[in-house]
Amino acid sequence: MRKKIITIVGARPQFVKAAAVSRVLRTAEGLQEVLVHTGQHYDYAMSDIFFEELSIPRPDYNLHVGSGLHGEQTAAMLKGIEEILIKERPAAVMVYGDTNSTLSGALAASKLHIPVAHVEAGLRSFNRRMPEEINRVLTDHLSQWLFVPTSQAAANLAREGVSSSGVYTTGDVMYDAVLFYAERTREEDLSKLGIPATDFILATVHRAENTDDGSRLLSIFNALREISLSHPVVVPLHPRTLKLLQGLGWQNDASRLQLIEPVGYLTMLALQQRSALVITDSGGLQKEAYFLGKHCLTLRNETEWVELVEHGFNDLVSDITHLPALVQSRYKRAVDSGACLLYGDGKSGQKITEILTASLRD
Repeated sequence: MRKKIITIVGARPQFVKAAAVSRVLRTAEGLQEVLVHTGQHYDYAMSDIFFEELSIPRPDYNLHVGSGLHGEQTAAMLKGIEEILIKERPAAVMVYGDTNSTLSGALAASKLHIPVAHVEAGLRSFNRRMPEEINRVLTDHLSQWLFVPTSQAAANLAREGVSSSGVYTTGDVMYDAVLFYAERTREEDLSKLGIPATDFILATVHRAENTDDGSRLLSIFNALREISLSHPVVVPLHPRTLKLLQGLGWQNDASRLQLIEPVGYLTMLALQQRSALVITDSGGLQKEAYFLGKHCLTLRNETEWVELVEHGFNDLVSDITHLPALVQSRYKRAVDSGACLLYGDGKSGQKITEILTASLRD
């Protein structure tokens, strides 16, 4: 009889990570994956398109939670996940990253004494004002298997007293995904988006630390407008960010600052491949930029991907007034990711599956 592993996802970065692991997990003898989508990201551009283009199996369950305050959203997920776990009686629950879906899955499982596997464990920004940091820390301390992408992440867990017996340095599943999908995006036709063929700057802004502070959000988009006078800037705009900008009365009057709708994972890879520089507050894009040989400017005070900063592949930009000057000095700066493999060998999904298979067989 095959043992069930319930995988819980809810946000677009998790769909990508789950694709890398599920592709291997579903071929493993003795295991059966049951996929639960919390509905944290719920519209077509933020959710459905990822399942289609990444060939992820359709979720066995969709909670359709949607957006809301952190407590409201987490409570709804917790209730829905608990009901599924009681019904399915899995041998393990697997969660990814640092979203409310991650924490809800770990909490529901731990209260039912179901062991938790956390993919992308051990990351720390050391900023407890970030909801993602709270989710990371709590999930790690509820997990039995902690799959860390780097030695730094393992060291973070050791400092917090997490037993090394459950910590496995597997590399980064995002690297698996980029290696698997990047080749098929190199020839993707981006003309339908109406953007330059190459040499543009790709920017994304969505984290609460940038969007919830109206003056900071305005300063970011005013800086992007200034930068566009020298270099075209393309911004796939998160729906929440667009709504906040509209509420602040900001209007785009720059012809070379192009605000486009959210795009799928494959199109985002293609955009990064052809960009001259990446500006973002996304954890995932910081790494993808590195994997694809692009320099990154991160609109945050700190990053959980400290290796990128230490090796000069990433600059933290806390003071937005410095952004235009940094763009001029970093534009088209090459990153040789092949000379410094910071995140494993691209076989993380295989390693995770092997560890779980052996553990659940015992």
